[in-house]
Amino acid sequence: MPSVTTSVTELPESRVRVSAEVSAEEVERRLQQAAKRLGSEMRIPGFRKGKVPPAVVLRRLGREAVLDEAVRSSLGNWYVDAIDEAGISPIGEPDLDMSDLPDEGKPLAFSIEIGVRPKAKLGEYKGVEVGRREPHVEESAIDEQVEELRNRVATLETVERAAASGDQVVVDYVGTLEGETFEGGEGRDQLIELGSGNLIPGFEEQLLGASAGDVKTVEVTFPDDYPSEELQGQAAAFEVTVHEVKAKQLPDLDDDLAAEASEFDTLAELREDFRKRLAEADERTVEREFEEAVLQAVTDNAEVDVPEGLVHARAHEFIGQTLSALARQGISKETYLQLSGKSEHELADEAEPEAAAALRREAVLAAVVAAEGIDPTEEQLQAALEPVAHREGADPAELVARLRKNGRIDELREDVATRQALELLVSEAVPISVEQAKAREALWTPGKGDSEGDGKPAASTGQLWTPGS
Repeated sequence: MPSVTTSVTELPESRVRVSAEVSAEEVERRLQQAAKRLGSEMRIPGFRKGKVPPAVVLRRLGREAVLDEAVRSSLGNWYVDAIDEAGISPIGEPDLDMSDLPDEGKPLAFSIEIGVRPKAKLGEYKGVEVGRREPHVEESAIDEQVEELRNRVATLETVERAAASGDQVVVDYVGTLEGETFEGGEGRDQLIELGSGNLIPGFEEQLLGASAGDVKTVEVTFPDDYPSEELQGQAAAFEVTVHEVKAKQLPDLDDDLAAEASEFDTLAELREDFRKRLAEADERTVEREFEEAVLQAVTDNAEVDVPEGLVHARAHEFIGQTLSALARQGISKETYLQLSGKSEHELADEAEPEAAAALRREAVLAAVVAAEGIDPTEEQLQAALEPVAHREGADPAELVARLRKNGRIDELREDVATRQALELLVSEAVPISVEQAKAREALWTPGKGDSEGDGKPAASTGQLWTPGS
C-alpha cells in the first residue's frame, strides 16, 4: 500500500483538487527521522554530542515541535508522491491546504489545487494531408562551405599599407579611466581583427586606416552589460600603438585547395561531399518540418479549450526553464533580464502564444495515446534510455529498474507513449506537395474565414469553396 493515497476532484478551468492522506506509519517514520536528525545536533548532559536518542529528543522538545519539523522537511516528497499517485500532469504553482498536525497513530491530510493539462476532443487525426517539400541544396550554399574552408586555411601576411576591414593588426594598448590605468586595461602584442565586432563597440572602427608605427587614441564607452560591473557605462581612453598590419591571404579556388585542406583530390569531389552533407542535413530538416506540420494539422482538427490562467502558468514555466538553463551556463537571471531589457513578467506575456500552442499539442498527443491505447513495452522503455545508459556506462534495464524503484517510471512511460503517438500520426499522414498545400489553404471552407459566422462566404473574399475540402 502506498504511503500517500489520493482522490481527485475535477474543477472548472482545467484545474483539479487532489485530496491526499499520508499514512500514520509514514508520519511516524518521518517523525523518528526528524528526531534522529535533531538529536545529532543537540547537546544534552549524559549523552555524547550527536548521540541523543529520538525518544529523548521527543520528550525534550515535545512531539508537536518535532512533528512540525518532520512535516516541513517531508512535504515536498509527499507532494510529488501525491501528484504521481493521482496520475495528473500539473501545470503552474499549486495551492496547498494543510490540515492540523495529526495525533499519534493518525494519518496526515492535505489537499492540492493545481492546473492540469487540458483535454482534447480529437477530430480527424489519421491520414491528414500535409505539405512536404523536397530536400534541396542551393549551389550558393556549397559556395559558402567552400569559402569557409578557404578562410580556415588562409594565411596572414604582413602588408605595408593602411589597415582595412578584414585585416588584422598587432598592437599594444594602455587604457585609462579619467587618466588612471585600470585592471585588465593593458595588452601587449595583441592581434585584433578589424570588423569582427569582438571588442568594445567603436574600438575596431577607430583603428581603420592605421598603419604600422602609428599611435592612436581610441575613446570608447563600456556597454552597460559589460561583464565587469566596475567598468559598465564607463568612458575610457586607450593609447594604441600599431606594430603590424596583416592581411588574410586566401588560397586559390582549385584542386590544390581540396588536396591540402581535405581528404579529396579535386575541387569537384570536395563540392560533391559538401552537397551530400548539406542534402542529409536538409533531409533531417524536412522530416522535422513535416512532423511539426502533421501535429499542427491534427491539433487544428481537434477541439481543445485552454483557459487563460493555464496559459499564463505555462508561460511562466517556460521562462523559468529558460532562466534555469542560462544559470547553469553561468548567466544570472539579473544579467539576462538586463540584456533583454524586459522584466520576467513581460517575457512571460510574450511567451503566452507559444505556451497556448504547446498546451494544445500536448493535449492532442495525450488524447491520441488514449484513443490508440498506446502502452510502451519494457523493451521500448529500455530503448528510450539507451543514449543515457551509453553516456553513463550503465545497462538500460538497470536504469528502468531504478526509475521504477524511485516511483518515476510513469514519467518515462508517458514520454515514450507521447513520442509513439507522434510517430503514429506522422506514419499515417499523407504527404502532398507544397504547391497543393498552398492551393488548399487558399480554398474557402464553411465556418472558416466567413465574415458573418453564418457558414456563407464573404462577398469580398474572392475565394472558392469546394465540398469536402
